[in-house]
Amino acid sequence: MADTKKLFIKTYGCQMNVYDSERMAETLGAQGYVQTDTADDADMILLNTCHIREKAAEKIYSELGKFRGLKTAKPGLKIGVAGCVAQAEGAEIIRRQPMVDLVVGPQSYHKLPQMEARVQSGKRALDTEFPEEDKFDHLASRPKAKRGPTAFLTVQEGCDKFCAFCVVPYTRGAEVSRPAERVMAEAADLVARGVREITLLGQNVNAYHGHAGGLAGLIWQLSEIDQLERIRFTTSHPNDMDDALIEAHGTCDKLMPYLHLPVQSGSDRILKAMNRKHTRESYFALVDRIRSARPDLLLSGDFIVGFPGETDQDFQDTLDLVRRVGYGQAYSFKYSARPGTPAAERAEVPPEVASARLQELQALLTEQQRAAQADMVGREVKVLFEKKGRREGQLIGKSEYLHAVHAVAPDDMIGQVITVQILKDMTNSLKGQVLSAPARPRA
Repeated sequence: MADTKKLFIKTYGCQMNVYDSERMAETLGAQGYVQTDTADDADMILLNTCHIREKAAEKIYSELGKFRGLKTAKPGLKIGVAGCVAQAEGAEIIRRQPMVDLVVGPQSYHKLPQMEARVQSGKRALDTEFPEEDKFDHLASRPKAKRGPTAFLTVQEGCDKFCAFCVVPYTRGAEVSRPAERVMAEAADLVARGVREITLLGQNVNAYHGHAGGLAGLIWQLSEIDQLERIRFTTSHPNDMDDALIEAHGTCDKLMPYLHLPVQSGSDRILKAMNRKHTRESYFALVDRIRSARPDLLLSGDFIVGFPGETDQDFQDTLDLVRRVGYGQAYSFKYSARPGTPAAERAEVPPEVASARLQELQALLTEQQRAAQADMVGREVKVLFEKKGRREGQLIGKSEYLHAVHAVAPDDMIGQVITVQILKDMTNSLKGQVLSAPARPRA
């Protein structure tokens, strides 16, 4: 029997990359690889990259440089780069870092077995094409090992929106939706292995069209899986929040009251320059409709400050939007140019101005986030416990609002949805007290 080979994967960026890393590990697992937590004893190192942040490619080249000594000490070590930086840089990665053996884009990782065989023969392997075939049809079957209580499940990839700041249409391609029957089969398999909460993923997930009823139709069908307790989805575009999806937030018990709905700016002038194709007023109207359907919904968002041409008044419009909407959670970033995008050719806001704006915005968002957490004190929430905490007898899980909650509870509550009363608001979590015994698993 051949010796087991060890695989080290380092994942950067979004939840979709986390999912992709899992599938790549499973695909290479069929070739005899098992995962290791350290690069030092790996036979293959795979960096699954993200191209959203500033100087993403340079950071990956720097990371690769850290493995040079390891590669020298272990000539048989294979090093690969996957994901969006791989897609954007292609052969340039091998040119700049000749020790790299394999470069694979996010739409081609189903070809990893053939690529791995090629590098084992002493050749390099490069694939950054957008293949006609569906990669999910060619991936190895997921192993039957027991899973933790939560899982990501990609249902849609790519984006057709072409926001002026974003590289996703160029690195992930056009919008593609997985057929509902395949999503259902993968979801049922995950649930059979212990998963109780599934987060549906897509660069523009609410544009999903693999079900006749769109994303709402898929959610309702998933809700029929008996032991699936919770459903979430991310990330959404305001223009694709249709009536059926809004209604599902109000009527589907398994769809959690949390929604990530990026707006990016509160200025109509900047929204137009970003090519967002919505306005601040249309966003306000949409939020009102969603909250009418689900009044307790916790809203999350994304914001970019310092976009080219942003004035003080534009920034004040963003602060005004944040105050009017009220976010329980949000992510904010200083604009950084992505090569090849329309905005990259425009004059940037002075860095010190953008930094000051970001600091002011983050202070406001943090204030709102802390207020939302403090409002939970005294309330009863449903917590899906996921793992043991650092303290003896403590478990950690997530409420329906995606707040981290820790409480003293027996280990057999892991994987159970338990009623918890919130006792205290901590910096990044909530402390609670278990009120109910674990429910018996349904047959």
